[in-house]
Amino acid sequence: MTSVPMPIPSRTQFVLEEIKRRILTGRLTPGQALVETDLAAQFGVSKTPVREALKTLAGTGLVVMSQYKGVTVRMVDADMAREVHDVRLLLEPEALRRTVRRGASLDAARDALTRSDEATDTAERSLTNREFHRALYLPCGNPLLGRMLDEVRDQAALVSAVAWAADPSWEREASEHREILRLALAGDADGAARALQAHIMSFLRRAFPGAEPGAEEGLEAQDIPEAPAAPAAQKEDGQA
Repeated sequence: MTSVPMPIPSRTQFVLEEIKRRILTGRLTPGQALVETDLAAQFGVSKTPVREALKTLAGTGLVVMSQYKGVTVRMVDADMAREVHDVRLLLEPEALRRTVRRGASLDAARDALTRSDEATDTAERSLTNREFHRALYLPCGNPLLGRMLDEVRDQAALVSAVAWAADPSWEREASEHREILRLALAGDADGAARALQAHIMSFLRRAFPGAEPGAEEGLEAQDIPEAPAAPAAQKEDGQA
């Protein structure tokens, strides 16, 4: 008999989502200790929901549990960024290509892009950025492919949060998002996939120079195109 996954208790889910939000919006920074008693007091719950939430977050790669250091927010370096974006480059453009070819609705992507343009803080931009990318790959017609990309999207958002703290590049990336969506809405599956690939790689090159996936295997730089340049008014400002 196939077992049915047990739902996460509401308190644990609340704590989980709140800790995740704080990590992905930079309120909790890489390397910061996450102490069960402190978090329990902040959320007005016992340590049990906190402990379960931290275990789940460790499984998604957002936190690290150590026998000696306790629980900390995962550190972000070039190697971690390369691993995460290597998976994205392999899977996400193909998922978008399939989304466009099957004529799936892109209303959710359009809505996320609009809300991103209207965002007034980093937290909202970070969350709408994740929603935009997910809205492109989730309707691809292959639930397993969607779940595989879901597995890395929190880690990708953590990489972005760290990169944006050092060099905000929302305007440039928002411009790239608009071009990806334009091509997708026009039914240009291959063009949208290429633009998305270039967008992911462009972000990685800016944020973590030398961390391009494929370098170890001899992938030539010309094999992956640069993202389209942002309009002149936005170039100085420099969302993956």
